[in-house]
Amino acid sequence: MKVHTILTTLLVALGGTAAAQDKVLTIATEGAYAPWNFSGPNGTLDGFEIDLAKVLCERMKVKCEIVAQNWDGIIPSLTARKYDAIMAGMSITPKREEVIAFSTPYAAGINAFAVAADSPLAEMPGTGESYSLDSQADEAKAHIDEIAKLLDGKAVGVQGSTTASAFMESYFKDAADIKEYKSTEEHNFDLVNGRVDAVLANATVLTESLAKPDMQGAKISGPLFSGGIFGFIAVGLRKEDTALKMQFDQAIEGALADGTVKELSMKWFKIDITPRL
Repeated sequence: MKVHTILTTLLVALGGTAAAQDKVLTIATEGAYAPWNFSGPNGTLDGFEIDLAKVLCERMKVKCEIVAQNWDGIIPSLTARKYDAIMAGMSITPKREEVIAFSTPYAAGINAFAVAADSPLAEMPGTGESYSLDSQADEAKAHIDEIAKLLDGKAVGVQGSTTASAFMESYFKDAADIKEYKSTEEHNFDLVNGRVDAVLANATVLTESLAKPDMQGAKISGPLFSGGIFGFIAVGLRKEDTALKMQFDQAIEGALADGTVKELSMKWFKIDITPRL
C-alpha cells in the first residue's frame, strides 16, 4: 500500500512537471509602437521587445506566445487573465503599480517633441541636447519653462495613458491644448496634416517614424528628456504572480549582464537604452 502510494505521488509529480513545461506563457504587446513592437507587412509581430521576449522565454525555459493588444485595454486584460505578461514599452509609474507589478527594468524611457520642420517650433530651446529630470532637474525645468511659453495655445498630441501624457499634464497643462490619441501613429498623422502643432513621444519611436516618407515634413525639436516621470520600462505582471516575476527578473538581469539587451538596443534603436539603476 505504501509503495503504491509512493508511485502514485511520483506519477502525479511528474505529470505536474510535464504540464508546467507544456504550459504556454502568453505575452501581450501593442504591435503599433515601432521599433519597440510592431506588425510587419505579413502581420507578424517584430521589434526590440519581440526579440527580447524570445530571449527571455528561452532563458526561462518556457514556451511563449506573443499577442497584440490595443494599448487602452492592455492592463485590464492582464488583470482579467487574458494573458500572463505585458511587454509594450510600458514605463513603471506609481499609478500603474497600484494595479499591477513590474519586473526589473529592461530599458530607460527617453522622450522628445516632434514638430513640422517649417513651423515656428522647429528650433525650440535645447534642440540636440539631453536632460535628466532627476540628475539635471534645474536645467531640465529651465528648458521646460521656455518651451511652455512657445507651446502656449498650441495643440500637442500624445498617446493616452502614457508617461508622455503624464509629462504634458504635469508641466504644460496651463499652456498647451493637450490632445490624447489611441496610438502614436494617429498623432503623427495629425501632426503632418496640420491638426496639431507638436507631438510628444518616446524618442526612439519618433526617430523610427521620422525616417518614413510620410513623416519627411517633421523633425525632433527641443531636448531629449529622461528620468522622472519617464522612468524605466519593464514587464507588466499580475501582483499575485510572484514566481513568474522572479523568473522574469532573473532572465532580464542575465540579459543585461551579458550585453544582450544592449545588443538588441543597438540593433533596433542605434542607441543604448540599457537602464542605469
